[in-house]
Amino acid sequence: MSYVDGYLIAVPTENKQAYIDFATSSDSIFVEMGATRVVQCWGDDVPEGSVTDMRKAVHAEAEESIVFAWIEWPDKDTREAAMAKMMADDFEDDRLDSQKNPMPFDGSRLIYGGFQQIIEL
Repeated sequence: MSYVDGYLIAVPTENKQAYIDFATSSDSIFVEMGATRVVQCWGDDVPEGSVTDMRKAVHAEAEESIVFAWIEWPDKDTREAAMAKMMADDFEDDRLDSQKNPMPFDGSRLIYGGFQQIIEL
């Protein structure tokens, strides 16, 4: 069964196009390394909860929007191999160079995790 990396990000609303440009460039690397699909979603109905919610999870400020994204891999082994390659000291790619393709959001508040798929309908 496939493996999924999930992401939750607070992005300044005024940086929407910059985020689209950033993600379009950097996400193509995942596909080149074996991902079957990369999905980026810009929040337009992200309600505030009474205890917790997506905005609280990433400490979103009033002028920020929520991005929910995921990368689908054919399996965990493919994902692990891709991540190892990208994290290697000798890996160079301008699409991941923070000087040439800067993140238009505060990366310290990005939430991510890897998930084993258990159901597909």
